[in-house]
Amino acid sequence: MNSESLKEGDLLIAPSTTEHPLYDSVVEACKTVYDPEIPVNIFDLGLIYTIAIDDENAVRVVMTLTAPGCPVAGEMPGWVADAVEPLPGVKQVDVEMTFQPQWGMEMMSDEARLELGFI
Repeated sequence: MNSESLKEGDLLIAPSTTEHPLYDSVVEACKTVYDPEIPVNIFDLGLIYTIAIDDENAVRVVMTLTAPGCPVAGEMPGWVADAVEPLPGVKQVDVEMTFQPQWGMEMMSDEARLELGFI
């Protein structure tokens, strides 16, 4: 996709490698990480944008925060890497932080919305 085909408001989130055998384990590992200010894991909050796993089992996680000024901004990528790295079969983990697109409450799972009393 080239930049001319992007329209204002298009999400720039790369697809996850959902068919990879390690994908479900990586998701479960991400669900063990919580935003300290919100009692819901970061996966269900919608903070994990992409989980890409290559043929060599290197994992690349693209994530965001609920707000750029989040007090744990510098720490949370390390928490995610620490959760994913020990998984059997994972060769390496790279966690990348992005604020494009900006996180919004519509990115939360139904479980997160229920837990926080939004539905």
